[in-house]
Amino acid sequence: MNHPSTLSVEAYFDLICPWCLIGKKHLESAIALLGRERPDVAVQVEWRSYPLIPAMPPAGLPYRDFYVARLGSPQAVAARQAQVCAAAQDAGLTLALDRIETFPNTLLAHRLVRLARQQAGADAAAALIDELFTRYFLRAENIGDPRVLRQAAATCGVAIPDQVPAQPDADAHRDLDWLPSLGGPQEPVLRAGLGVPHFIFDGTRRVSGARPPAALLEAMLHALARAKQRATRATA
Repeated sequence: MNHPSTLSVEAYFDLICPWCLIGKKHLESAIALLGRERPDVAVQVEWRSYPLIPAMPPAGLPYRDFYVARLGSPQAVAARQAQVCAAAQDAGLTLALDRIETFPNTLLAHRLVRLARQQAGADAAAALIDELFTRYFLRAENIGDPRVLRQAAATCGVAIPDQVPAQPDADAHRDLDWLPSLGGPQEPVLRAGLGVPHFIFDGTRRVSGARPPAALLEAMLHALARAKQRATRATA
């Protein structure tokens, strides 16, 4: 009989990245698959903020203008959005990219995720992340708008303390004390340009990108096998 065990997952994400939303859905599907294959394993997911563009102006930028400047032409933007929407459909999501007006500064949104984690734990943080992803990518709301963030927080039962500013100030990107630490062995990997989403399973197996559930399941099983090998060597 297998003894109960725990698989830890560190999931790095940014709320402006549609691939992170898709990757979150794929991770949830992979965890469900693991539950059927290995019901003795409990999975603990820690969502870690990784703002991709922390120096974005506090009010954000026009969404379409930002992507045209980034990708080079309206045709390139259309092609990229078609690719993302097709991948999202495979994950059961219908994105509203054509209705989004603002590419936001997400620092306050990440701060709210941290507050949710502090107040009620990882499950509350995951619920708030879902809410923010839904508001941005499915409902085309501006998650850099403090009013939208307060509505999202209220929906998820997150109490916003009075000292949280009404809006990010011009120097907010220089004050990241409230963000989860990115220290440790994983930081050089992320800084090397692998980007988000980025998953680390049990501290040993890394997967970058919105990989399908089967690939994530394989990484989980590999991490569990390595953990079992370490435990066997330790007791030998």
